[in-house]
Amino acid sequence: MNLNYSQKQRLAYIDFKLLFVGRVTRNEIVTKFEKGMSGATADLNLYKELCPNNMSYDNKQRMYIQTDKFKPLFTHDPRKTLVKLANQITDGYDAIGDVAFPVEAPSQLNIPDIFIVARLIQAIINQKPVSIIYTSLSSGSAARELVPHSIVDNGLRWHVRAFDRKSNSFRDFVLTRISKATILPQKLDSYEDKLEDHQWMRMMPLQLIPHPNNVQHPTAIELDYGMENKVLELNVRAALAGYLLRRWNVDCTKEASLEGGEYQLWLRNRQTLYGAENLAIAPGYKPDERGAINDTSSKYAKP
Repeated sequence: MNLNYSQKQRLAYIDFKLLFVGRVTRNEIVTKFEKGMSGATADLNLYKELCPNNMSYDNKQRMYIQTDKFKPLFTHDPRKTLVKLANQITDGYDAIGDVAFPVEAPSQLNIPDIFIVARLIQAIINQKPVSIIYTSLSSGSAARELVPHSIVDNGLRWHVRAFDRKSNSFRDFVLTRISKATILPQKLDSYEDKLEDHQWMRMMPLQLIPHPNNVQHPTAIELDYGMENKVLELNVRAALAGYLLRRWNVDCTKEASLEGGEYQLWLRNRQTLYGAENLAIAPGYKPDERGAINDTSSKYAKP
């Protein structure tokens, strides 16, 4: 059946209400979409035609109720939906804003200036360098020239991955520490290209398992992380590995020797970290002789 955009929007709203609230009424559709009762009835009938087993009408409460045979008409991505619910963000296809959903999320340290973000994204898309005012912990506020290639959420705050013309290396810069950004008309040199950021381009396989010493019932951790055959296998960028390992409190010691309930995961294939940078924040990681050798595949990829 061919549906126009407005019909899909209204059907998705009905679907969302049934899935997350368990009920929907004609009046809600009328109020949400400023339609008449006959239009709302037509939408409900169409939904019933497409999903005959999804809802039943309760005459006493005058509302449609989710049935035990309910199967969503639309795909509601869990990750995106939770973010939307926690931040009260609606896309017009849901009931967010109509209902106070009991979903909360921890606040990030700060929210980046959207105009700074916009300048950086413009620079990335148009392959231009930027001049910024950046405040670092070591040297305070100063002007720098960057060639940005990616905006990243590391779980705690946002940063931009860029070639830094001052240090001749690819580095991470926290967005909230950038107070000004100006796009420059210059052309980029080949060594400033994203493809030359070997720590970014290198994918590292991580094998995470329940901590052998700190976890009494490993099945719980296997369920938490959706492990298969008692292991969670991930492929992450070398430049981002340290952030993930810290965020998840992954024990990176050789013998799983970190103690404490916060260390519920252990990195089984620790050797995968050899040559990676930004591992000072990885819990318990200390490079041995082989691990101390840095990735020298590019003279611009410095630790």
